[in-house]
Amino acid sequence: MKHHHLFEQSVQHAKEKQLKKGKGLRWWQLSLIGIGSIIGAGFFLGTGLSIKIAGPSILIGYLIAGLTTFFVFSSLAEMTVNDPETGSFRTYARKAFGHSAGFLSGWMYWLSGVLIMSSEIVALSTFTQFWFPHIPLWLFSIIYAVLGFGINLLGVKNFGQIESLFAIIKLSTLIIFIVFGTLFLLDFISPKDIVSVNHSGIGDLFPNGIGGLWSAMIFIFFSFGGIAVVGVASSELESKKDVPKTGVGLIITLISIYILSLFFVLEMVDWTIINESESPFVTALSAFQIPYLDTIFNVIIISAAFSTMVGALFSISRVMVSLAKDGDAPKILQKKNNRGVALPALSLTAIGLAISILFSYLLPGTMYEYVTTSAGVMLILNWVIILASQIKLHPTYADTQGTFKAFGSPYTSYIGILIILLAISGAIVHMNQRIGMFISLGMILMIFIFSKFISKEKAG
Repeated sequence: MKHHHLFEQSVQHAKEKQLKKGKGLRWWQLSLIGIGSIIGAGFFLGTGLSIKIAGPSILIGYLIAGLTTFFVFSSLAEMTVNDPETGSFRTYARKAFGHSAGFLSGWMYWLSGVLIMSSEIVALSTFTQFWFPHIPLWLFSIIYAVLGFGINLLGVKNFGQIESLFAIIKLSTLIIFIVFGTLFLLDFISPKDIVSVNHSGIGDLFPNGIGGLWSAMIFIFFSFGGIAVVGVASSELESKKDVPKTGVGLIITLISIYILSLFFVLEMVDWTIINESESPFVTALSAFQIPYLDTIFNVIIISAAFSTMVGALFSISRVMVSLAKDGDAPKILQKKNNRGVALPALSLTAIGLAISILFSYLLPGTMYEYVTTSAGVMLILNWVIILASQIKLHPTYADTQGTFKAFGSPYTSYIGILIILLAISGAIVHMNQRIGMFISLGMILMIFIFSKFISKEKAG
């Protein structure tokens, strides 16, 4: 779901270029835009936490999460192609289960967006601490937040094109890392820090047991967060027959990039020294006798992560405006100034950010885990709503001819729901994840109760 409006801008820009050539949006173009949109700073930093919890079994986790992600994409693509709606999955939830489900889905989307943005800021701050280890995390968080708000207040246009540029940077960075890892594996490059690589390699696949992988699945799913938006955009394809190609191409490429890059991290450095305080990619590169290589990699990650954070602010404020227009949020939140900046919505986001920065000061060692768990739970619970909506609405598409049908429906939707619920339940294993899960479940309960009051007011 990350950066919904940025992704839409990127898709629209690509579509306009194709229309000038007399063609529509091709399946591979949507796949590439989706890949760049999905890969975020959370992957560059959050995988350190996943590796610490699961060890090398994280590679299996990415295969499972990738397959489930394809089921979600396929389900949402079916609803979008057969019944195009501007409100995307919020509208389908409302059609399937009533107003409360649409309200719940929309607000979960916004709240998870706020938490994702918070995790991006924490990730940025952590990357910056690589050079300034004695400066507290909260100070960097404030600096990046202020810079991000400043850029948004300027009302900068075409965020989508800017994000597309940095998406290419993120993707290229991982591909270059994979090439570097291949050279290492073929003994063309040797590390200087022999200690850190003495026990490197896959070795024991489940050093922390199946429970380790189970409890890490919530963070692994987080790396596939933007798939819902790609499913919605499938309606923009030149041919609806290309929807399966888009999904398969996107998922196979994404899984390959994720697994290969993490495989080489595990080959370059002993996984036991990897932790959430530093990007595992920087940890792996630090072992080599190449001047400033880890620093250059860190600079690239920070530049891409900062663009993502600025874009997240832009998108989250637009989501709130959309909720206000639909009557699911106070009307005042849809107001914009003469630069097109939604100040009330942006201010509400600022309050949420301020709270998260406060907690990063009070709980610097555990804040990232709380934030990512909370965001992950709400993010993939929205996937459950998408899959459940597809199960309910699928029979209504039976009479439509020549349109896209979800792969293996309805069985794949049921399997997807089961895997997602198992992933969420894994958060109860560790205390920090358990706290994050309870925070998100508490927020969801508040949203649900509030939706009932809204429904009664509308009925009255």
